[in-house]
Amino acid sequence: MATIDFAELRRRVPIVRVLELVAFQPVARSGAELRGPCPVHRAASPRSRSFAANVEKNVFRCFHCGAAGNVLELYAAVHPIGIYRAAVELCKRLDVELPEKSGNR
Repeated sequence: MATIDFAELRRRVPIVRVLELVAFQPVARSGAELRGPCPVHRAASPRSRSFAANVEKNVFRCFHCGAAGNVLELYAAVHPIGIYRAAVELCKRLDVELPEKSGNR
């Protein structure tokens, strides 16, 4: 099992690409923040603004279900899988090389 450099992966993958994968449809934008229905708890209303993603900071938060975190945590929460598997799947789906930690770290 490879040792993934999760910090590097979070730097390489913009949250907007993950939002596209999980079919997020924003209903509002204010500066670097996108608002819309939560892809984690699958908000019923398409006009919901409970979910916020900051595209500059690469983070998200849902003010309804409480889900929050980075790109890996978003993908893992939407697909109920662990972070390691989320990293592997995300890299495959986005055609991003899986960053591995060197043995010197």
